[in-house]
Amino acid sequence: MRMTLSAIKADVGSIGGHTRPTDEMLDRVRSDVQSAIDRGLLIDGYVFHVGDDIAIIMSHTRGKDDTEIHQFAWDSFLAATAIAQEYGLYGAGQDLLVDAPSGNVRGAGPGVAEVEFEHDPVTTNNARSAESFMIFAADKCGPGAYNLPLFLGFADPMYCAGLMLPRMIQGFDFNIIDMNNTGGDSILTLHAPEDYYQLTVLLRDNERFGIESISSRSYDGQDAVSVSAQRLHNIAGTYTGKDDPIAIVRNQGIFPAPEEVLSTFTKAHYIGGDARGSHNMPLMPVPMNTPVTGPYCLPIVESLGFSMNAAGKFSANYVDFFDNPAWDLVRNKAQEKALYMRDQGWSGPAMLPYTELEYGGFRDIVTGLEERFAYKAE
Repeated sequence: MRMTLSAIKADVGSIGGHTRPTDEMLDRVRSDVQSAIDRGLLIDGYVFHVGDDIAIIMSHTRGKDDTEIHQFAWDSFLAATAIAQEYGLYGAGQDLLVDAPSGNVRGAGPGVAEVEFEHDPVTTNNARSAESFMIFAADKCGPGAYNLPLFLGFADPMYCAGLMLPRMIQGFDFNIIDMNNTGGDSILTLHAPEDYYQLTVLLRDNERFGIESISSRSYDGQDAVSVSAQRLHNIAGTYTGKDDPIAIVRNQGIFPAPEEVLSTFTKAHYIGGDARGSHNMPLMPVPMNTPVTGPYCLPIVESLGFSMNAAGKFSANYVDFFDNPAWDLVRNKAQEKALYMRDQGWSGPAMLPYTELEYGGFRDIVTGLEERFAYKAE
């Protein structure tokens, strides 16, 4: 059976500022998902939130970019928006950037990650005798937030020892998107391990280049990773909030194990985001359904793990990977790194360069001041 996993996420309103959606909003989306399962549009689905973003995880057989699947998610976000508007929540409908999506919601505001694969989880299937996958969902950060951890998890044996084994030693293809190209999806495919250095040259720039997807170089080039790599301000033409990516990562067997990918997040690496989307701050791993209430609006990431049976139904339970005392030290590390960076205020690397500041007002002020400069008289 040809199976598709779709993860679609959007900020459509939150309590007391950019914190979290209401329970009523989440309940409405969950009800919509159950209705879609009952009428056969979806095989299964799951709803949670990261900060102020609502995420819908879905299994179905309709393929990537299916109009009905995307329209369903859009309509569900619209229903949650109506609740947000009724109660005067902040940023109601913020990520819904058009009146109606054209075919699918890519480019309309919500973040979209999708993988498609032949699903035959039996013991004789050498590639995938069982199907397990992870969801990474982030808030208050740019679309390149996963560049470093996914690169290390799928290309560096210092983090993924599985790369030294026969099933993965051929490496992975990395599809890199140039997010500054507003004319369409501009993709370059590089190969690990031979293009290792070229990959680092591009992926160091989290604000322009992002991992769009990763696929196996063996086993029929199966989809391993999909990331919602897009720039909202390139779509809307003005600041509408950070891009807050969501990603699907298939794991085990011919792909890295969960711990090999998760270990890369112990870095709490610096990324663009934070308050007003304007600072360089560490990415902090947090448990599922964490609101953004800490100092400075620290960028956060959640990770859930699922198994899926032959019919496409999710396991009755999930794993919350970052809800573990082992991550407390990393959270303390992230907070300490954040305090040191924000102690520098507006100076130098503490803030993003003017070309990347999400609020157009910053650039407008600089432009107005630039026009007042004059050459000094000799």
